[in-house]
This record gives sequence, structure tokens and C-alpha cells, in this order.
Amino acid sequence: MSPRRRREVLDALRRGTVPAAGLDLLATGLERFAPALDAELDAVEGGGAAFKAVRGEYGAGKTFMTRWLAERAMRRGLAVAEVQISETETPLHRLETVYRRIGEALRTSSFPPSALRAVLDSWLYTLQADALAASPHLPTDSPALAEAVDRLLEARLAAVSARTPAFAQALRGYHRAVTEGDSPSADALAAWLGGQPHVAAAAKRAAGIRGELDHFGAMGFLQGLLTVLRDAGHPGLLLVLDEVETLQRVRGDVRDKALNALRQLLDEVDAGRYPGLYLVVTGTPAFFDGPSGVARLAPLAQRLATDFTTDARFDNPRAVQLRLPGFTQERLVALGARVRDLFADGAAAGDRVRAVVDDAYVATLARAVTGQLGGRVGVAPRVFLKKLVGEVLDRVDQFEDFDPRRDYALTVGVAELSDVEREAAGSAAGSVDDVHLDL
Repeated sequence: MSPRRRREVLDALRRGTVPAAGLDLLATGLERFAPALDAELDAVEGGGAAFKAVRGEYGAGKTFMTRWLAERAMRRGLAVAEVQISETETPLHRLETVYRRIGEALRTSSFPPSALRAVLDSWLYTLQADALAASPHLPTDSPALAEAVDRLLEARLAAVSARTPAFAQALRGYHRAVTEGDSPSADALAAWLGGQPHVAAAAKRAAGIRGELDHFGAMGFLQGLLTVLRDAGHPGLLLVLDEVETLQRVRGDVRDKALNALRQLLDEVDAGRYPGLYLVVTGTPAFFDGPSGVARLAPLAQRLATDFTTDARFDNPRAVQLRLPGFTQERLVALGARVRDLFADGAAAGDRVRAVVDDAYVATLARAVTGQLGGRVGVAPRVFLKKLVGEVLDRVDQFEDFDPRRDYALTVGVAELSDVEREAAGSAAGSVDDVHLDL
């Protein structure tokens, strides 16, 4: 692991967040899912489509698992976008907003978010290279080459034009603006292609675009984006819709619209209208099984139905839903040992780190953190890793005489906990006076 990658992983753990990369080094318990998920990635890479629902309680590792999957996808050349569903920022029933978030979160192995502009430029370069390969006698700056690129562009966009003329029209305008060196128009049209609502009217008029992107237009834009990604050298897109369980907290009519939007997406994937799309949604068991979630829409519930009545050891990784069983004490200790070794590999006093923070101490700290959180191991990983890296390993590395068994006493403050962690710790309300009543 490079020093930069190691630092990014450890910095994220210090902050109590899931690292954006390097998760293969921390993955524990996900190995049994790898063959089935890799097979689905193979299918997507070959022009197919796939859908997976990941279920688990808070702390089970849903975000970790999807980012681990994203790393595997990017190693194959796929683009990745992770979208957090929320009532105010990204409501699922407004797919135009979801598409906008895809454009903002789009990343590849070479470009961080937002990689959309880089993908568009790569697409144009590929078109020109293909045109030159077909007619190698054409000069690179000749009008004839520009016409050849235009013809190739029209051929590639034929299917997109039939369903979403606005997307194809914007791509034509973007190509023209780049060719003519009109940077403001190119910037505006790239923003339009990314679903941004506030785009210069002059640039839209010049490209022949009218109106704004709506719910149904967004589904066509997603199809167009997949076409551009494929021609730019990315065989597909892994799209993660995270925290869909937030739909349970919205108004009933809004929730029904959102569930129907999810059903529409699944039907479109099944119908083969999104070649190269791997759609992943995450949620809690209550969302998938409870009366305020998927069960409100019978067709969606039928599509997601999965048998979890047998022992979790025999869960089918090829099923439409994956169940994350959550952490056990053994897995938590194993994860802590991996993080300790990762830290020690780049530490100035690596040997001392391994000697002082040995496996026995890692187990002791894991039990202590779990005890502070009411014995709920599934809630403990975030706090445990934050304490391990920021309050133990850093000090052992910097202070030669620091011994955590002697000099460190674990404290878990209410302010550093999430709502679920506070509930587990029994500190959501310290007294009757702390209970809020909405009168």
C-alpha cells in the first residue's frame, strides 16, 4: 500500500467515517459474497445489467460493503456513483435529483468526483480516434474529420436520440462548443448533461435545448450516460442508492411515489434498457420487511422477496437481497488487528506498535467499547476503530513511554455518538428533563 493510500484510510478511521478506498485491506466476512458479486460484475462488464439489495442493521457494514464492491468495480474499469437518499436533499421520487447526484458523485479509477467532464472529453477523444481509424488519410484538423466525427456521433447516439432527444442534442452542442473552443458553452452544456438545473439560457438555445429535466427525462439521461461511459472506455456504472430506509420517515404519499420510482428502476433494469448498469440499494430489515417500507407496494415486495428463514450460513449470495449479519466480537477483534498492522506498516515505531498494541489488547479495547455501547457489537465498529487509531495507536507511535494498559482510560462522550449509538449506550436521555416532547 502506498503511503498516501494508507494515510487516507487511517485519516478516515480517525474521523469515524468509512474510507473511500483501501477497503480490501479491511474487509472481514465479505469473502463469501465475492464470487457471486464478481460474476454479476462480469455480466455488467459484458453489456448486461444487475440489481442487488443489501440489508443490515446499523453498524452491519452496508456502506463499507458497497464501497468495497465499488473498488472491485473500478478495478474492472467501471465508473461508480454513490447517492445518499434523503427526504430533503435527494428524494427518491424525484429521479431528476437522483440523476443530478449521480453526475456530482461520478468517479472512476482515474478521476475523483465529479468525473463527468473528464468522461465527456474522453468520449470525444474516442470518437475522433475511431473516425481516424476508419479514415486514416484525413488530416487531424480538417473539416472532413469533423464531419466524420459528427456522423459517428449520430450513429452512436441513435438509440439515445429515439428515447431522449435532449441528451443527444446537448452532446452535439457540447461537441460543437469544444471543437470551436467555446469554453463557457461547453461548461454550461456539461452541467446540463449532468442534470444541473441552472444552466445559461444562451448555451441551451444555441444547442437547441428547451425546458428542464424532469422525472421521466432523467431515466433517459441515465441511459445516455451509460452509452457515453461505454464509448469512453468504461463498460458500465455501479450505482449505489444508500440509506433508502429513510423513506419510512417521509409522508405517506411521498413514500409511495418513491417506492414506485424504485420499482420503475428495477423493471427498467430487468427489461435490459440499462446495459452496463449495476444498481445496488441498501436499507435496514425494517425497510425491506416492515409495513412502512417495501411492503406498501406489492409489486416491489414481490421483486425483492428473499427467504431468510434458514441459517445465515446458507444465505444465497446470488439472491436479489444480501443479508449482512453484522459484527461478532471475533470479527471486531480481527478487524482491529488488521487496522493495527496497517498502521504499524507505515509508523515510525512500527515494531513497538505491534508489541504494545498486541492482539490481547485489541480484544480488551473491543470488549470495552462494546460494553460502553450496551453490549451491542453491531453498533461498535465505528467508535472502536476511531478510538483504536486516534487515541491508542497514534499515541503509542508518538510517545515512547505511552502504554495504553497503564496510561489510557476509555471514555465515550455523548457528543461523539450518532443517534443509534446514543440509544445503545443508554445516553439518549440522561434524565426525564432531557426527553423532548412535541407539544
